Amino acid sequence: MMNNSPFISRTLFFVLFITAFNCVAQETFIKNPITEGYYADPTVVKDHGVYYIYATIDPWGGKELGVLETKDFKTFTQRHINWPTKEACTSSTSGDAMVWAPSVRKYNGKFYMYVAVGSEIWVGVSEHPLGPWKNAKVDNSPLITKTDFPMVHNIDADCFIDDNGNAYLYWGSGFNWVNGHCMAVKLKKDMISFDGTPKEITPPHYFEAPHMLKRNGIYYLMYSYGKAIDGTYQVRYSTSNTPFGPWTEGSYDPVLSTSPDSTTLGPGHHTVFKEKDQYYILYHRIHPQKKQYVLRELCLDSLNFDKKGDILKIKPSGVRRFN
Repeated sequence: MMNNSPFISRTLFFVLFITAFNCVAQETFIKNPITEGYYADPTVVKDHGVYYIYATIDPWGGKELGVLETKDFKTFTQRHINWPTKEACTSSTSGDAMVWAPSVRKYNGKFYMYVAVGSEIWVGVSEHPLGPWKNAKVDNSPLITKTDFPMVHNIDADCFIDDNGNAYLYWGSGFNWVNGHCMAVKLKKDMISFDGTPKEITPPHYFEAPHMLKRNGIYYLMYSYGKAIDGTYQVRYSTSNTPFGPWTEGSYDPVLSTSPDSTTLGPGHHTVFKEKDQYYILYHRIHPQKKQYVLRELCLDSLNFDKKGDILKIKPSGVRRFN
C-alpha cells in the first residue's frame, strides 16, 4: 500500500490554514467611520437584538434626527421618526438652533428621549424605538426652556438609569466655546418631573456633552472639552462615589483626542454601551474639509479599564465585530 502520509499532512495543513483564514475573516474589523453620511452627537439603544442609533444631522442639525438601524455596526438602514422635529418642538422661548444631541433610554417598558431643539431640552416617549414618538408632557412644552438657567446653554441632555432604578438627567454647555456648565437632577418615576432642584455639578475641564457610566460602584461622568469645530475637541472623564460628585479627574485624561496624524480629528460627544462584557464608545469625529462649517462622522472603538478602574486611553482604530 502506498504511503500517503506526506500528502495527507499537506492536505490537513491546507484545511487548517483555510479554516483559520475563515475565522480571521469572520472577525473583520469595523472600520471608522462606521457608515456613510454626516452625523454627530450619537446615542444608541438596543431592543430585541437590534441597535438604534440617533444622532444630529450635519451640518449643525436638521429639522429632524438622523436614525440608523443595525445589528452588527457594519450594515445600516436609515430610518425616519415622526418626533422630534423643529416644527413640533418650538416654544415661545425657543432659539434658532435645530434638532441636536439626543439621549434615548428604556425605562419601565417605554423609551424616553431627551433632545435639544432651539437650545431647549425636550422629552419624548414611545413604545418602540422607531415610534410613533410624542412629547411626554401633555402640554407639549419643553422640559427645560432656553431661559431656565441663563448661564447655561441648555443642550446635550443625557439620561442615566442607576442600578436601583433611579433616573438622573445631566445636561449643559457653554457659550462661545467657554464656560461650560454641567447641570444634574434626579427624575421622578414619570421621567418628566424633577425630584429635587437641578444643581450645577461641573467637573474639571468640562465644556459639554455629559454622559454618565457606572461600573463596580464608581460613577464615571464622561464629557467633551475644547471646541467642537476643531482638533481641540476631546473626551475626558471624572469619577465619584455619587451621581452628583464631588469629582476626581481621570488618570489618563484626555482618554480620546486628535490623533498625531489627524486621521481622528476632534473626537467627542459620545455614548458608551456594553456588549458581551466589552464596553464600546460611539462618538463623532470631524471629516477633513475646507468648509465654513464642520461635517462629522460616526466612529466606534473599544473602551477599556485598568486594574484600578481608570479608563484607559482609547486607540481610535475601529473594533472587531462583536456579534
